[in-house]
Amino acid sequence: MTDAAKVVAVTGASSGIGEATARRLAADGHRLLLGARRTDRLDTLTREITTAGGTATFQRLDVTDAADVRAFVSAAREQYGRVDVMVNNAGVMPLSPLDALKTNEWDRMIDVNVRGVLHGIAAALPVMRAQGGGHFVNVASVGAYEVSPTAAVYCATKFAVRAISEGLRQESTGNIRVTLVSPGVTESELADSISDSAARQAMKTYRAVSLPASAIAEAIAYALSQPAQVDVNEIVVRPTASAQ
Repeated sequence: MTDAAKVVAVTGASSGIGEATARRLAADGHRLLLGARRTDRLDTLTREITTAGGTATFQRLDVTDAADVRAFVSAAREQYGRVDVMVNNAGVMPLSPLDALKTNEWDRMIDVNVRGVLHGIAAALPVMRAQGGGHFVNVASVGAYEVSPTAAVYCATKFAVRAISEGLRQESTGNIRVTLVSPGVTESELADSISDSAARQAMKTYRAVSLPASAIAEAIAYALSQPAQVDVNEIVVRPTASAQ
């Protein structure tokens, strides 16, 4: 358990990296508010965390709805008195070649992956400024640094998260920390949203070597554990055996 327990709000907490992060941070003694659309999973996760001695509550959250995100952050503040960390983790990855013209899926990625992060910043930044400090952890991808076939729009959204994170860091007055965490191939349900058959098959090959979600949770825990004068800005985590 850490001596500096923080209040942490986590989006996309019902599975994958979000769930692993919740478990890891709860084990460190942080107090959590968990958000996602699948409240049945959040309920199970919260019960498991509290049974193990941790502190967690949950609230249904749709990050594409700015009012919903504001209510989520307000709930964390009402529950615990402050919001020290906002983990903007929610994301989707319905890959497809551009000529498949899956415009609805493009819009969905922009709404969740970009607007969702912006909504998290808009909701939590005033709270952090008012209380004198805070920490944003924005989960991107190695796709924030490189582009591959079928992933043009997905990578564009992650490039955007990287740019937004850097802009937020530069605009910080010194008491707001910003960490961009970019996972390589990681075990998650993201690939389940791929409707394009060719892209879905390619992803199976791509994900033959992958990281457990707990590896990304460890990176997030590391960034949070640093002293206040240390701002870990970017962490890229890849499987050792992968060139991707």
